[in-house]
Amino acid sequence: MAVDGVRVTASDVPTAPAHHVYQPTFAVIAQGAKRTVLSDRVFEYSAGQYLVVSVDLPITSHVIRASAEEPYLAVGMTLKPAAIATLVLEMAAGDHAAVEPAGMGVSDATTELLEPLVRLLRLLDRPQDVAVLGPMVEREILWRLLAGEQRAMVRQIGLADSRLSQVSHAIRWIRVHYAETFRIEDLARLAAMSVSSFHRHFRAVTAMSPLQYQKQIRLQEARARLLAESEDVAAVGFSVGYDSPSQFSREYSRQFGAPPGRDAARLRTASMPERSVV
Repeated sequence: MAVDGVRVTASDVPTAPAHHVYQPTFAVIAQGAKRTVLSDRVFEYSAGQYLVVSVDLPITSHVIRASAEEPYLAVGMTLKPAAIATLVLEMAAGDHAAVEPAGMGVSDATTELLEPLVRLLRLLDRPQDVAVLGPMVEREILWRLLAGEQRAMVRQIGLADSRLSQVSHAIRWIRVHYAETFRIEDLARLAAMSVSSFHRHFRAVTAMSPLQYQKQIRLQEARARLLAESEDVAAVGFSVGYDSPSQFSREYSRQFGAPPGRDAARLRTASMPERSVV
């Protein structure tokens, strides 16, 4: 029986860069190393370090250190705003100082954080205990995160009126309506910010502008459709919001290193050594 929201991954070889959208996540590397790129920001983390992602972010990541003797091993846990909010309410009022929102961060894992994480993994071998003990251990992990170096980012995930939460309203809109055109003024209104404040906070969280974020989502959605459905390339481009097949092919090639049709064919035959264990 798996623990809800918890995923263990492993790879015995370094992997090719993979493009996907990270949802709010906490991940710890037990062995090996990984590189994650968000726009022009590069995050490298290895055994004993953890990553926190606070909002849905289009990233590129790959395992950079792994071998048959010492495979890459990592565990990730979905960060649930409601669960964080209940803990934030129990924290001292002085801990709620306003901070600049951030979308991603890496820190060294403390013993206090690793101990409940190990207990959570042990529950995988005791499915009869998951329903009762799982939520308790996850609550302890969140509490340790709220006391750690990334506490400001984690806390903002649970605060409905935080800058991060406000920006996330616009992020969710773009993710759902990625094929539609939008006005920055409308997104700023959705985030309850002025246009200038929205631009600044959106870039602080995502490392890109709203239009750049939309393009990343469009291209990743197009890639997923080409891989899964083998649709006509031009039709896929139109379906994700491109008016020009040539522009779609040009931007796709720039992002993924090959034209859409050739890239999809390569992906269908490529092996994917990084695998989910649970």
